[in-house]
Amino acid sequence: MVGKISKILVPLDGSSNSFRGLDMAIHMARESHSTITGIYILGITKPRTNDPITPVEKILLEHAQKIMKKAKLKAAKKGIVFFDRVSYGDEGKRIVEIADKNNFDMIVIGSRGMGAAKEMFLGSTSNYVLHKSKKPVLIAK
Repeated sequence: MVGKISKILVPLDGSSNSFRGLDMAIHMARESHSTITGIYILGITKPRTNDPITPVEKILLEHAQKIMKKAKLKAAKKGIVFFDRVSYGDEGKRIVEIADKNNFDMIVIGSRGMGAAKEMFLGSTSNYVLHKSKKPVLIAK
């Protein structure tokens, strides 16, 4: 990889594989003095601004906050600056869009996430990100 790594994007969903990706990103961030941004994608359509939060959305947001708190603590213990972000939509597409739009230097993603159906394949989200991202992608197994 050419150039300095200063911003690493790590998709998190609470699975052990996503935290394995975080561990790898933390190691890389320590070596390159980078920051990490954890992204949690809610696999639902973003509500309009004036719409009240639905019970399902509330549960998903609470889950996202719990995961981000755990990730931030893990990074802080290693002296890494960690930013958290929650987004809505299709996981793979949003990860690629956010990485490009926000000028991340690379994406570190777990090989498989939470979804049982997704686990039958090689992790459909990580596979999508690997093939569609213009940024370097590291898949943690």
